[in-house]
Amino acid sequence: MSAPAKAIEAPPTVAIPSAGVAEVTAPAVPFLEIEGLRSQQFIPAAKEALTSLLAERAHGKLIRPVFNWAGRNSLFPLHWGLACCAIEFASAFGARWDAERFGVVPRSSPRQCDLLIVNGTVTWKVAHKLITLYEQMPEPKWVIAMGNCATGGGPFRTAYSVVPGVDKLVPVDVYIAGCPPRPEALLDGILKLEELIRERQE
Repeated sequence: MSAPAKAIEAPPTVAIPSAGVAEVTAPAVPFLEIEGLRSQQFIPAAKEALTSLLAERAHGKLIRPVFNWAGRNSLFPLHWGLACCAIEFASAFGARWDAERFGVVPRSSPRQCDLLIVNGTVTWKVAHKLITLYEQMPEPKWVIAMGNCATGGGPFRTAYSVVPGVDKLVPVDVYIAGCPPRPEALLDGILKLEELIRERQE
């Protein structure tokens, strides 16, 4: 008795890719939806990633050092004077000492200045004006007390009308001794302030 014949199965077909690119008659996603996807999801995600990258790396390693370098090498002091120290202040920006070669350019508006040089005797009558000028200056800002009157009242310390030190009114970063100090002393104080700004990383 012969064995039953087995059914012969056909070999599985293997799809061979054609050399050409398959023609697509219509896009899987309409073009308008792709544009909507880019504007609604892609761009905010990329913006968030770049913002976090700048906040973590660039702010501390690139942006802040560049701003620190630019700020300390382009100080804008407020162009105003109170007493005899103002004459030395003006002399420092003359042709002989030329303080502008250090990038120090006096300005007449407190809203454009980042350095307040108190150069003279401060009385209680003018104290509120000094505070107002300081508050109108943008951040970051610094203060130099120039001369003995600004640092501690000078020869008028015991007078009822004189402020015994401008640090009673505003925070002072650098003190310059002298009555009045020479222009070289003011330039030295400005260079000391630049070193202080570099150390503070402001």
